[in-house]
Amino acid sequence: MHNRDISRIGSPTQKDYERTQQYTKSLHELLKPIVYFDMDGVLVDFKGAFEEAFRRDPQLKATYQDNPDEIPGIFRDASPVKGAVEAVKRLHDQDAYDLYIASTSPWDNPEALTDKLHWIKHHFGDIFYKRVFFTHHKNLLVGDYLVDDRTERGADQFSGTLLPFGINPDTGHVNKYPDWEALESQLNQVTM
Repeated sequence: MHNRDISRIGSPTQKDYERTQQYTKSLHELLKPIVYFDMDGVLVDFKGAFEEAFRRDPQLKATYQDNPDEIPGIFRDASPVKGAVEAVKRLHDQDAYDLYIASTSPWDNPEALTDKLHWIKHHFGDIFYKRVFFTHHKNLLVGDYLVDDRTERGADQFSGTLLPFGINPDTGHVNKYPDWEALESQLNQVTM
């Protein structure tokens, strides 16, 4: 039998502890569920924005009644949906989810991309830094949850779970999660 020094077995070093902590953190990052938030009607009060634009300038209504998302600058200064900013910040602070934004941008309003990004930075700072997808095909996204107010643009074919939020602008139907309180409660239940 070999005479080996086994006195250090069972006594982890600081380096062992740090390595374990790093591994645990990496594993946690890999396993966090991915949540995508749509912007219009979920984070941004888009309906309120175009109603306000039409009120301020009645001439806009004649031109943009059928396509209010083409109003120049409509996305930049829109108000958030009630409770959205606070709820997203709480979810971010809980660190239980990997959060992203998945939104479409109107094809005939190229400045909307810039305006939406400006809006995100203004309301969320760096929370969504390099975590924004602009797509007309949400079915191509890979993740666990998509929070959206409609089923168009591939939302109904999303590979994970669609969490229908607010009021569907196409049907006027109140979705399963009518407000941020209900949605946040659901997401908190999932992580418990």
